[in-house]
Amino acid sequence: MCGITGIYSINNILNIEERIQKMNTSIKHRGPDAGGIYKEDNLAIGHRRLSIIDTRDVSNQPMHSNRNSWHIVFNGEIYNFEEIKSELKNYNFKTTSDTEVILAAVEERGLDWFINQANGMFAIAIYNSETKDLFLVRDRLGIKPLYFYNNGENLIFSSEVKAILSSGLVEAEFNEEAVDEYLANRYIRAPYTFFKNIFQVNPGTYLSIKKDLTSVENRYWEIPKVFNMSKEYNEEKIIKELDEELNKAIKYRLISDVPLGTYLSGGVDSSLITAITALNKKEKVNTYTIGFEELNEFKYSEIIAEKYSTEHHEILMKKEDYIANWERLINFKDAPLGVPNEIPLAVMSSKLKEKITVVLSGEGADELMGGYGRIFRAPFDYANECTNESFYDYFISKYEYVPRSMRDQLINTPKSYRDEFDIEIKANFSKSSNEENIFKFFHKYHVKGLLQRVDMTTMQTSVEARVPFLDHNLIEFSYNNIPYDLKLRWINDAAEKQARSMNSNQYSETLDTPKYLLRKLSYKYLPKEIIERKKIGFPVPLTEWFDNLESLAKELLPNANWLKEGVVNDLIKKSKTKSRAGQILWMFINIELFKRNYFNKQWKW
Repeated sequence: MCGITGIYSINNILNIEERIQKMNTSIKHRGPDAGGIYKEDNLAIGHRRLSIIDTRDVSNQPMHSNRNSWHIVFNGEIYNFEEIKSELKNYNFKTTSDTEVILAAVEERGLDWFINQANGMFAIAIYNSETKDLFLVRDRLGIKPLYFYNNGENLIFSSEVKAILSSGLVEAEFNEEAVDEYLANRYIRAPYTFFKNIFQVNPGTYLSIKKDLTSVENRYWEIPKVFNMSKEYNEEKIIKELDEELNKAIKYRLISDVPLGTYLSGGVDSSLITAITALNKKEKVNTYTIGFEELNEFKYSEIIAEKYSTEHHEILMKKEDYIANWERLINFKDAPLGVPNEIPLAVMSSKLKEKITVVLSGEGADELMGGYGRIFRAPFDYANECTNESFYDYFISKYEYVPRSMRDQLINTPKSYRDEFDIEIKANFSKSSNEENIFKFFHKYHVKGLLQRVDMTTMQTSVEARVPFLDHNLIEFSYNNIPYDLKLRWINDAAEKQARSMNSNQYSETLDTPKYLLRKLSYKYLPKEIIERKKIGFPVPLTEWFDNLESLAKELLPNANWLKEGVVNDLIKKSKTKSRAGQILWMFINIELFKRNYFNKQWKW
């Protein structure tokens, strides 16, 4: 896992090597083991390396192909690089790294061939010095970040926005349109960011950039078009197939030349990953969990740690530690934090770096199997309620974090992203069943916020996180082969009938079982007290700390120009009436903490 940087210009740039070095230095936390640059005419690419596969210096980047026509900087892992390598017959390999396999595959078989073969997480910049074409490639789900700026004269890209700003060629401009977007979704959907004119490369695409800096976006992967709604199936056969696919996804992510471990919250997802990891590793697995005195799930993680004899580490975090790390982590993320548990996850990652460099995490399981029961049951509730609104409007009112009415009353920034995504998603929702729409929405949008969280919290301390539930083969298997009824399962016919007069807040996890098939598979690996307990998520006691947040809001927000004048007290009052009181206020504070750290200084030089 690493960090990549680059500048491509139509003009000669003064101090281009110094600029790329400053970009590299700004993201050294992503790759403390080595750094390098390659310069050619008006192009410079840079790399910071976190050594995972073939840790020798010979595998440092930038790396160059045999014919010296292709030049690459790469962040990520190609898990099936050995299989791809076996299909390349005419390349003289100098390393055992996955990076060189990318170069060899592109040189011998072409970029499109490689991307379609690759199983992994990746942000790749690869340049052809003969054609002068630059390609920026992002993995299918957007696990690895990749940002760029292109004003027609300079194209600048990196794994983090701060590196683009550190080039000295770009001024940081606050993107007011992102405020409404963040408060709704807790992150900014691609291709946008909180910075004007700095964009994300869309997941599942690559940009082809010519020497005149004109670019074309090429889409190479989409969420499967098939969605299994079958009522006739062999449940035991599908469980066996799911077991095989999940084991394959996890085993791929155990490939490493450095020590690895797992996050272990004590929920089904992390426990299942830990179990399968432990069964496939000869040495003891390091496992990690974190909590607060007011709120923790230590007893559940201890059950799994004892069952699989892991080297278990419990980290107890205090309110003071939480607040002390808050602003520091915003400066790693280059954005407001989206989820309160980003801070404990980052603290836990700092602790685990003492023993391991790679960690497996459970992001993506809920999106794969319908784990957010209350929201994934929206199609059922919608069919049972007398409403004239569209399903999209019904769903979005349940999904968005800060309600639209509250945002409209409090903020004075544009709502153009809201309008743009509303039109796009409504059009897509009209083409499929509501059940299918929910799953595709969560894979296309929701999971991306989780991935931003996991990347920042781990890479800020030079740890690589791997997410087996987001293996694209596993996702395709789930869409094609697992019927909807095996994802969200009623406990019996009477329960479904009873639920028709209720809503999902009342019946979810009582009359039905979210992630049914994954839970059923889990009985092979986990004790029933882990499988049958209700989903909690990663608890942070923000509501208990509301007084501290209120004081911070009164200090920071009165001069926030993205808020309507004189609304701070109203915001505090409204927040107290919501079940998410602490987090809503926390999000508003996040915006101002972020804004004052990035937009009050000169970046250009």
